[in-house]
Amino acid sequence: MEFSRRQLLGAFAAGGASLALTRSLGPQDAFAQELPPVGGTIPGFSEMGGMRPLNLSETATEQARLTSVLLPRARAALERHGPSLSNRDLIGLVDFSAPSRAARFYLVDMPGGQVVSSHLVAHGRGSDPANSGWVHHLSNRPGSNASCEGAFLAGEAYYGEHGRSRRLIGLDPENDQAEARAIVIHAADYVSAAMAANHGRVGRSQGCFAVSRSEIGRVLGMLGAGQLLVAVK
Repeated sequence: MEFSRRQLLGAFAAGGASLALTRSLGPQDAFAQELPPVGGTIPGFSEMGGMRPLNLSETATEQARLTSVLLPRARAALERHGPSLSNRDLIGLVDFSAPSRAARFYLVDMPGGQVVSSHLVAHGRGSDPANSGWVHHLSNRPGSNASCEGAFLAGEAYYGEHGRSRRLIGLDPENDQAEARAIVIHAADYVSAAMAANHGRVGRSQGCFAVSRSEIGRVLGMLGAGQLLVAVK
C-alpha cells in the first residue's frame, strides 16, 4: 500500500542528509487463528490501503518516533553492517512498539529520507501470549515463537508453504538464531486490512514477518536479497 504521507518525514531529509546511503528451512511458520471481535472497527480504516487517517497529534508522535528512534537505528545498522549489503539505498523498518493493527512495516528510501510504502505485519505469538495486538517481549530463543529485533540481511527468495517468501539472516546477537529458527518474510491469510479493521489487530505468526497476500509481491520486490531489514522495539 502506498504511504501517502511523505510530508510526515520532512525531517528525514534534514536528519539523514549526511547518509551516503544502503539450506533448507526448519519447521515452517504457519499459524492462522480466529480472532474474536474486540469492539467494532477502526474509524476510517481503508479496506484497500490499510492505513487509518492520523490526526495532528498522532502524526506528530509518529514523525517524532520515526526521526528520533527508527531512522537513527537504521543508520547505525547500515554503518555496522554495510560490507554485508549489496544495496544500501532502500531498507525495511519494522516498529514493534506499534500495535499490529497499524501499518508498521516501512520501506524507506534512505538517501531521499522518505517512506516509500507501509504495510501491516504480524508479530510472533510468543511475543503476545494474550493476543492483545501488542508486542510485550522479544526473544531470540528457538522454540519461543516470538519476534526478535535487530538487523537482518535479506536472503534469497523461495517458494514454500506460504508461497513466495524471503529468507532472513540475523546479523546481531539479539537475532543471530533467525536463520536456524526459519524466521522469514512470507504472506499469511491472518494479515489483512479487513482483519485489522474488524478486530483491532491481525493474527500472530511463529516469529516470522508475515504480511498480507495482497502486498507480499511489493514487499519482496522492493526488499531484495542483500538489503537490510531492521526491527525495533
